[in-house]
Amino acid sequence: MSGDEARQRIQKLLVTGDNRLKQGVAPDKVRESFLQALEVAREAGLEESVRPLVEVRLADLERLARESPRSAPPDA
Repeated sequence: MSGDEARQRIQKLLVTGDNRLKQGVAPDKVRESFLQALEVAREAGLEESVRPLVEVRLADLERLARESPRSAPPDA
């Protein structure tokens, strides 16, 4: 896989994970997308630049998992 192909694949996996998160997909599936992006980055020698992006997303995923769901939307 070329560098450009790897970058495109990483971007697609990150966007897929973000979209899954927004759509309320199971956290394991969201995490899987982010970790796949990191693996592609590792194989392409891009881990140093991608790891911080993945770590932020995984931290957000963990934070959201700890928060209790709201029964009603917040007041505007």
